[in-house]
Amino acid sequence: QVQLVESGGDLVRPGGSLRLSCVASIMRVSINTINWYRQAPGKQRELVATITKDGTTDYAASVQGRFTISRFAPKNTVYLQMNSLRPEDTAVYYCHAPRTDTWGQGTQVTVSS
Repeated sequence: QVQLVESGGDLVRPGGSLRLSCVASIMRVSINTINWYRQAPGKQRELVATITKDGTTDYAASVQGRFTISRFAPKNTVYLQMNSLRPEDTAVYYCHAPRTDTWGQGTQVTVSS
């Protein structure tokens, strides 16, 4: 079955960096659009980054210039590089494949001093 597994979440200080990974089973990230979403307590789930099947990337205004989404086909993995992290970036981050509406289990990112 299609499966997405996120990893890389951690506790980080403001201004720090993290790289999240999303490993896909069955589907190939090179021919599928992949999204990163996040959800903070008490807030709606928010789309933060997208990489389309042709490699085009898009970002939410709140992360533009700080986050970078990329993919590495030989490992069937999509990454989210997060720099200049702020406390408001604290959330559970989810990988999502819209073609099959498949979600990962989520990975916790906490930005705090």
